[in-house]
Amino acid sequence: MTIYEIPVKDAKAVERTLREFEGKVMLIVNTASECGFTPQYDGLESLHEEYFEKGLRVLGFPCNQFGGQEPGTDAEIQSFCETRFGLKFPVFAKVEVNGPGEHPLFRHLKSEAPGMLGSTAIKWNFTKFLVSRSGEVLDRFAPVTKPESIRNAIEKALG
Repeated sequence: MTIYEIPVKDAKAVERTLREFEGKVMLIVNTASECGFTPQYDGLESLHEEYFEKGLRVLGFPCNQFGGQEPGTDAEIQSFCETRFGLKFPVFAKVEVNGPGEHPLFRHLKSEAPGMLGSTAIKWNFTKFLVSRSGEVLDRFAPVTKPESIRNAIEKALG
């Protein structure tokens, strides 16, 4: 199964795949509204705006597994992202990124781009995965890595 065939749910619980992003560079991020890294939404939106026409798609996947920092419903999360940060990039339905309920998308991302010392577990909110136009997971960036600091990797992936 390719990354494009993995089923995901949008914020309205409509099941779809990432097929619509085939041929685009994707930056896939597990997000949270009440995290110390939440201000990274600004940087992610800046990347989305700056590179959208060149083919970048930023995709947010809220997760409540780290400190209970995403307790809201999908509708509440959407409202927060739109009113507080003015996000234009898609924020999907809440998922789990680790453990027995981990979403297949994050299982795939983690297996293709392990973290430090080969660990596959996601350590916290705002872990970022850069995916090529052909669906290859190119890199994984830690939560502390600010979106603006991965511009070079994005530009390289965009060609």
